[in-house]
Amino acid sequence: METSKFEERLQRIMDAAGAKSDSDLARALGIQPPSVAAARKREQVPSGWVEQVAERFGVSADWLLFGDSRGATGGEAYTPGQGHVCDVDMIYVPLVEAQLSAGTGSFVTGELSDKRYGFRSDFLTRKGQISQMVLMRVEGDSMEPEIHHGDVVLIDQSQTQPRPGAMFAIGVEDLVYIKMVDALPGKLILKSCNDAYPPLEIDARGDLADGIRIVGKAVWLGRELR
Repeated sequence: METSKFEERLQRIMDAAGAKSDSDLARALGIQPPSVAAARKREQVPSGWVEQVAERFGVSADWLLFGDSRGATGGEAYTPGQGHVCDVDMIYVPLVEAQLSAGTGSFVTGELSDKRYGFRSDFLTRKGQISQMVLMRVEGDSMEPEIHHGDVVLIDQSQTQPRPGAMFAIGVEDLVYIKMVDALPGKLILKSCNDAYPPLEIDARGDLADGIRIVGKAVWLGRELR
């Protein structure tokens, strides 16, 4: 690939991800900075980066690869610059720690508060209440094969009403887990996708008052390419 074309392609990827440096891009892609340096040395953008950025940030793969002005579905034009796409607002949602503040019941931000993922505002609006959205990284294998260890889920904390088959962030004391929630008279059933983890019945009139609560609904899942 010609150097100029490579640089232009990489710059479009960085713009879409809101990355101002190679380190920012590495964080957005969930890779190590030397991987970006290696791509620069080879003057070749891995196809997996294009797929991941296109899916995660709601931009067109054609635009990322070729600068195609047709851009996104629906015909909006895309242009590089400041991590935004022309005529499309981007909103950056914080990645928080998978634990709750004991005092407020809200997510702990801590050291991860400066890490954010960009989404199209129209996409987030369809998913729920933007001001109540956070991202958390999943730990463990209880939700496999649907959700893997290390995946990132988008949580809308305004949606706390149980819905059969939906996945929710469940607060257990100061920790947060992703589970499917079914409601029965007087109790909740917390289910894992992994059969190795049996369902857990919660007395809604007792246990919930002792620190088990629905924090929010999982409305989007992001998976890093391996």
